[in-house]
Amino acid sequence: MFEYMTVQEAAQKWGISERRIQILCNENRIDGVIRLSRVWLIQNHAKRPPDGRRKKSIIEH
Repeated sequence: MFEYMTVQEAAQKWGISERRIQILCNENRIDGVIRLSRVWLIQNHAKRPPDGRRKKSIIEH
């Protein structure tokens, strides 16, 4: 069976806020997430998804 981490553990591991993790879980942007009642469980081997809120700007000279 897989081992899971909580939102708080994922936030510490990935260096982002707990609220941002919850949003990513709700948007299905993290693989292997399970929701039990009000608790999100994230697989330990899950990778942090890329931050889609910002676009990379390319400046050409």
